[in-house]
Amino acid sequence: MTHAWHDVTPGENLPREFMTVVEIPTGSNVKYELDKTTGLLKMDRVLYSAVHYPANYGFIPQTFAEDDDPLDVLVLTQEALAPLTLVKSRAIGLMTMVDNGKKDHKILAVAMHDPAYNEYADASELPSHHLQMLRRFFQDYKTLEGLTVEVDEFQPADFALPIIEGALERYSLERRRGF
Repeated sequence: MTHAWHDVTPGENLPREFMTVVEIPTGSNVKYELDKTTGLLKMDRVLYSAVHYPANYGFIPQTFAEDDDPLDVLVLTQEALAPLTLVKSRAIGLMTMVDNGKKDHKILAVAMHDPAYNEYADASELPSHHLQMLRRFFQDYKTLEGLTVEVDEFQPADFALPIIEGALERYSLERRRGF
């Protein structure tokens, strides 16, 4: 069986373009996450707040972020994508939050094969309201759990590239160590 984190190739034109593995479809209020042992998805929880994911949410395979998980991606498409769908994506921005005391980067990306989004090259090209909705979701989604997070403003695409490169390097190092 293919492991979604370890066996899927992240792409050829890294770090600007990459494969995203979808965990959570747009519109869901169920938090699915990768089970690192099996490569399958597990239900983490139903969100406590009356909110839903404003974009498809997933990760870049073969990455290891500062929060000890694969690097998170919000990938914009016209439609909700099924969990474990592979999406050829392009980075257009970066949002950083602090969750449980750790930096938790979110790469903002567009699906390269979706004509409604594939012409965007930078987050600044999106309607500002769209960016505000994405950011607001992450500010609010843990509130009723009694948890708080700090969420920075979106940064341009160029800010995402070193984050992606660093997560690819950390993954390679950790795999050599046997995790």
